[in-house]
Order: sequence, then C-alpha cells, then structure tokens
Amino acid sequence: MTTSLETTPPKQPLAFAIRRERLSDIAAREALLDLCFGEDRDGRTCQRLREGRLAADGLAFSATHRRRLVGTVRLWHVLAGGKDALLLGPLAVEPALQSFGIGAALMRHAIEQARLRCFKAIVLLGDAPYYERFGFAAAKAAQLVLPGPFERERLLGLELEDCALDGAWGMIVATGKLTPEARGHRRGRVKRLAATAV
Repeated sequence: MTTSLETTPPKQPLAFAIRRERLSDIAAREALLDLCFGEDRDGRTCQRLREGRLAADGLAFSATHRRRLVGTVRLWHVLAGGKDALLLGPLAVEPALQSFGIGAALMRHAIEQARLRCFKAIVLLGDAPYYERFGFAAAKAAQLVLPGPFERERLLGLELEDCALDGAWGMIVATGKLTPEARGHRRGRVKRLAATAV
C-alpha cells in the first residue's frame, strides 16, 4: 500500500536523515500513516500481507527532520508467484514536506539496502508514474495477483537481479515472521482445535 509522493521537483534543500526504524518510532509512524492514508487503512488489500507479520529484518526505515519522524517505509517478506521477494510499503511522508525529496530518498535507501542483503525482487502497489523512476514496472508483476481487490496497473515489480521475476505467476503470499501477538493467537487456535478433536 503506497501513495504518490513528490510529483514535482524538490523546492529547496531540507536537512533530513534516514535511519533504521526504532521502537520509539512506532507511535509517530502509526500517526503519520493514519494522516497519509486515513484511519481505515487497515482494510486495504496490501495490509492483508502485513497483518500479524514483522517487517523484514533491517528493512524498516524512518526519515527524521529536527529529531521528528517525517517519513517511513518498510519491506516485508513475501512469495510473489512462487518467487522469494519483498513487498514495499507503505511509503509515507508528512504532507507538508512531500516536495522535498524525502520519499525518493527513502525509496533509494530501501532498494539499496535490500540489494545489499541479496534480495532479488521487490513488489509494491502504487502509482506507476512515481515508482517507475526507481525501476519498477507493471510488466514485471503482470502475472501476479493480490489477496483482495486491486488495480492491475498499480501492481509493480522491480528485479534486483536479472530475471528474478521471470515465471512468477499467481498469488502474492506473506511469509514473514509472525508478531508475538499473532504467534500467541495461532497457538491458542491450535490448542482449541486440538481440544475439539479429542
């Protein structure tokens, strides 16, 4: 789940830093995502792939300006039509600062860090005119589908290794580690099922 950002060139230099996300960023990140996507954002299709999962290790980033969180992006483990990949999103930048290059810097940083960790492909759902500048293309995800409604032209793929998405066909499925809450819920469900089977 992503949004269109910085459709015009940056107005003037703005000092900001990009670093790995910290636990202390969570409240500010969630408030920023609510501001950018609305409080009903949890009902969106890509959220089904993130719900109850942890972001990929070392691939959650925050942009800060004057020690305040002003941007966020995270990547998640998925199988994209049978191919190991990452799902990028949501990408969000504080609305008042969306023309200063923060979103583009977060994107470049996230892609480079994924490449350094030897991931082969990234998929996302977003506006092609914005994400094409980073190498994303609808053709790379043409045979992939999401677990819910989506606009076909907004499902995009990027190969970090040549031909990484060749032959990728079918559903994009979450494969990341479960959150502690989701693990507890799953254990409880298994115990209830086991009890009813006796």
